[in-house]
Amino acid sequence: MSDKAVPTEPEVVLAAVIGAHGVTGEVRLKVFADDLGAHRSFNRGALTLKALRDGPSGAIARFAEVGDRNRAEALRGTELSVPRSALPPLGEGEYYHCDLIGLAAVSSDGDALGRVVAVENFGAGDVIEIERANGKRFMVPMRAEAVPEWNGERLVVAASFVDG
Repeated sequence: MSDKAVPTEPEVVLAAVIGAHGVTGEVRLKVFADDLGAHRSFNRGALTLKALRDGPSGAIARFAEVGDRNRAEALRGTELSVPRSALPPLGEGEYYHCDLIGLAAVSSDGDALGRVVAVENFGAGDVIEIERANGKRFMVPMRAEAVPEWNGERLVVAASFVDG
């Protein structure tokens, strides 16, 4: 057996448990994905989705491994993740947030800007946050005029959108 660790595929968070629902082990979820129901196994097989329905503040889920309210309450704050490869393929110009985080950011003038550290959405579209080498951060809208190109290695920010 080799001493080398086998690299694991990145996990993508699709939802988070925000509390228990009822007394039979159901949980309330804050969902970050369009179709959580397409997935049955979460957290590297630790949780198996048995049922999912709409709830008052997101969704209500039942997992095979959770049979009572105490166990459901213990899951509060747990993020539900799947391997990146379990996500559906993307169309032209589409991206998953997880694919942008960590990318090197450069200006359209060729200047190194730093790394993408977050992708936020405050209601008007995605905004990327870039951290410079000195620790300062700035945000840029994820629109074609601000980010004309990106790939698996870098993200280009139009020079007019670069903050000091």
